Order: sequence, then C-alpha cells, then structure tokens
Amino acid sequence: MKRFIIFLLLLSSSTLFAQKNKVSKDTTTTFEVSGSCEMCKMRIEEAAKGNGVKSAVWNVDSKMLTLVYDPSVTSSYKVHDRIADAGHDTRLIKAATATYNGLADCCRYRELENADADEEDDKEDKEVNGVVVEQDEKGNLKPLQGASIIIAGTPRGITTNENGFFTITVSGKTNIVVSYAGYQSKSIEVNAGQHVNIMLNTKKDLQEVKITARKRASFISPTSAIRTLVMTEKELFKAACCNLSESFETNASVDVSYSDGVTGSKQIQLLGLSGIYSQLNVENLPGPRGIATLWGLNYIPGTWVESIQLSKGVGSVANGFESITGQINVELKKPETAEQLYANAYVNNMGKTDLNLNLAKKINDKWSTGLLLHNAFMNNPKVDFNNDGFRDIPTGNLFSALNRWNYNNSKTVEGQFGVRMLIDNKVGGETMFESGKHRLTTDYYGLGIDTRRFDAFAKVGYVFPGKSYKSFGVQLSAFSHKQDSYFGQTVYDAKQTNFYSNLIYQSIIGNTNHKFRTGLSFVADKYDELFRNTNYKRNENVGGAFFEYTYSYLKKLDIILGIRGDHNSLYGFFVTPRFHLRYQPAENTTIRLAFGNG
Repeated sequence: MKRFIIFLLLLSSSTLFAQKNKVSKDTTTTFEVSGSCEMCKMRIEEAAKGNGVKSAVWNVDSKMLTLVYDPSVTSSYKVHDRIADAGHDTRLIKAATATYNGLADCCRYRELENADADEEDDKEDKEVNGVVVEQDEKGNLKPLQGASIIIAGTPRGITTNENGFFTITVSGKTNIVVSYAGYQSKSIEVNAGQHVNIMLNTKKDLQEVKITARKRASFISPTSAIRTLVMTEKELFKAACCNLSESFETNASVDVSYSDGVTGSKQIQLLGLSGIYSQLNVENLPGPRGIATLWGLNYIPGTWVESIQLSKGVGSVANGFESITGQINVELKKPETAEQLYANAYVNNMGKTDLNLNLAKKINDKWSTGLLLHNAFMNNPKVDFNNDGFRDIPTGNLFSALNRWNYNNSKTVEGQFGVRMLIDNKVGGETMFESGKHRLTTDYYGLGIDTRRFDAFAKVGYVFPGKSYKSFGVQLSAFSHKQDSYFGQTVYDAKQTNFYSNLIYQSIIGNTNHKFRTGLSFVADKYDELFRNTNYKRNENVGGAFFEYTYSYLKKLDIILGIRGDHNSLYGFFVTPRFHLRYQPAENTTIRLAFGNG
C-alpha cells in the first residue's frame, strides 16, 4: 500500500512539472524556399501559416523564409511539409513533380535555377547569407533592419533589409564584422555558401554623444555626375531676398540682370546666353514658361524656397529637351519638415514691402499640409535715382498663395498635391503717369500688366516592396496664365493654358552598379494672343520618350548615357543625346565631362 501511494505522488509531481514547463517561447528561424515571383510569395506565406505559426515572411530576392512559431504547438518540419505540398521545394522536402507542374508559368522556379546553375558554378566567389536579429526583454527575436555587414579588412559591405536579411559575396573562408548603432559589434568567421544567424546584444552603458555640424550655405555636390551647385536656406538668408531673382545676389557663379528696366523683369544668364536658353523647374516640374518666362523669377517668393540646385550645361534627359545653357531646380518647403509657423516682413528705403506667412501641419502619420502666403507691394511712383523722369521700379501689388499636401505611408507610396494662385498688377513708365488718367494716351508714357495665374500639380511615386531600387513615378501639372497689358498705346493681351505629364520607371540591371530609368512625357500648350488688334492662336503639343543608363563604380566613377526623342506638332521630330562623366581620382579632386544638345 505504501509503494502504491509513493507511486501516485511521483506521478502527480511529474505531471505538475510537465505542465509547469509546457510554456515555451516563440522561436525564430530562417530557411530557403524555392520560388520566383510575387505570386510565389503569396502561395508560400499562405502555406506556411497554420496553428502555432505567428508570422511567415518570404523574400523574393533572397529566397529565404523568416518563420516565427511556437515549438510547443508546431514544428518547423510541419511547415516544410505544408510548403512542399503547395508546390515549392525547401531545404528539407522537395515538392512532388505533379504539384510543381500545376504551378503557373511564372512560378516555374526549377527551370530558372537550372538556367543559372552553369553560371554559378563558374564563379570563383560565392555568397554568404544570413539574418541579424536582436532579443527583446521578453526573449523574442526581432530582425534588425539597417545593420552593417563589412568584410574584415576591406571597404566592401552591405546593410540588412526590413527582415534583417543580408547577402554578401566572399571568397572562401573570411571574417565579417556585424554592427548596429547601440549594439555590440561581432566578428564572425564564415565560409562561402554558408547561411548564418547572428544575434546582437545591446550595449548596457552608452555615453552621451553630441554631434555638431556646420551647415554649408552653398556647395557643389561631390557625388553627382552632373555638376550641380546646391544653395541651402543658409545662403538664402544672406540676401534678405523677396523673390527667386534676388536669391542669387550673394552667389558669384550666377549672373542675374534686368531684361528691361521699365517692367522690372529679370533673367539669369548662364554661359553668356540669356535666360530663355535655361530651364527653370520647380521640384522637377516645369516652372514659369511661355508667356510667363520674363517674370518667372519674380513669381517664386524667397521665403518659400528650401533649396536651389543649379547646373550649367546639358542636364538629364528625364527633365526634358529645352535646356541649352543650364537648369535651375527650386525645391519648396515641404509641409512635413517646414516650420509650423513662420512670419516674415521686409521693407526697404524705396518703400518696397514684402509680407510672408508660412503654415505647416502634420495631420497624422501619413498626411501633412502646408499653406504659403506672399504679398509684395510697391506704391512709391517717385523712385527715380538717375532723375530721367522714369520710375526705376514699377509700382503695384503681387499676391500669391500655395496650398500643398503630402502623403507618405513610409513603405511603398508617396504623393504630393498642390494648388497655387497668383495675382500681379504692375504699372511702370514715367513718374507722372497715372493709369487711371493717362492709360493709352500720349500725355505720359506708361505701361500696365495685369496677370492672373492658377497652377495645380500632383506627384505620385511607388516603390516596389523589398526592392528600394525599383520604383515608378507619375508627375502631372497644369496652369492657366492670363495677361492683360498695354505698353504706351500698344495693347497686348495673352492667355496660355498648359498640361504636362511625365512617367518615369527606374530599376537596376543585375546590381546597383548598373541603373537605368526610362519614361514617357507629354506637353500641351495652347496660346491665344492679341497684339495691335490682330489675334494669334496656336496649339503646340510635344510627346517624347527617354532612356538613361548610369554606371557607378564605388564612389570614384559615374557615367551617364541618355537619349530622348520628341515630336513637336509645329517643328517635327528631333533627338536629344546626353553624356556625363564624373571621375574622382583623389578625395578632394573631381573631374567632370559632359556633352549633348538641347
């Protein structure tokens, strides 16, 4: 009887101990699964999911499945079996031939693997892949995105993707150094063809680090194959500028001059030619053009500008064919990064006054909006420093407003949308001229320009999941520009409507050393002009296509080859080739070469 009681006690103790240790932690593992496309990804992840599986993510490029599961409920072998039943080979189980043959043509991964096998066998270098993870306070393993993997003793390296996965090419046995900010680095010996799982530990005691940097006012981008001068906000603050034309007053590389002193219009001269031969873009969309060319620089307030990129000579074929002497691209303040409230007032001794108000608001994690307001007026008709009887500066008022929206889901889609209104009235001529009394008379010479302009734009970009190098973008803009004007007794009234579209696709060829972008563009302009009681009307449509290839070697060499073809409804078909080369033989020495036409 005593032996029976002792047996029951031992049995109950064992049961309680087993129940106590039944609770287990989730396990993270990775293994290779054969597949070829996004359809394969959906099939593999769906097959992997089941009772006990918390998450299953398969990477199309690396062919690695990252699996998080509860080992007390299921096992990785069961997952292997379910995936094989779906038609995909794993490192443990090969899918049945009949099941594999039932897959779609794009999913026939075995044919693709066999086609690449001969090439892989000839390679002396082989790949090492792996996953870098961290362990949280609960003991769960989480992938580390952006961890650095460097081959010891070389500058060659790579970073992990959103799943913590990396692939790096090595020759035989070597050491790799794995590091991440705030974590202890690890040096690991690996062999070619090996898969490794690496867990980094956090540093317990991190000393405070203060990072200070001096923001340059202007600089030439050392990494751009196209010689590009970048003017930051710091440079713009030097000039107390009121519009874009005055933003270049402190920069010796850009010559801004008056087109004529009567209207006060200004132009930028590049390479000795007038402003009509240079291209003005606003955030890579066409800026003021056509009828508005003369006053385009005056229409962009300085307080709206975030930065200016200026390149002399031929530019990228993706931006169009109109550039001959250079391109100016103006980046406006973005609602997601601009000040929530910015107010500015400027007054000079001639009576010119500028008032500015910038507002920005982040609505949620995805949406933000901004409102930019600008009003410039000059009411002093007696400004005549040379005493020739003519106003040195036209009088009048210019008001413009811009409302823009930004959408960003932080993953694949980003969009920008906006509308703008501009009203500009200016009067010039003799100091005694009054538009209400002397308009179209011979009493005094005078001119008046009344402008109404409305703009709208949209830019949407899509980045392919897991492939940051591959993206697709659409750029759209439209404007209506109406000008009623007189010069002495000559009347000139004009209206221009414009539509612009540009579709861009970019990706790589093999690896990121070989990049390309291609696309289609279309521009439509409609002009209706009245000059000396004679009406002039015309429609001008331009459709184009372009292709641009970029080769990069480390940070020393960049070669850009571009070509585009456009058909103008008035002037026919023409081809625009472009070539750019950047070579950096030493750290502070850069050699650039460019040629093309426009």
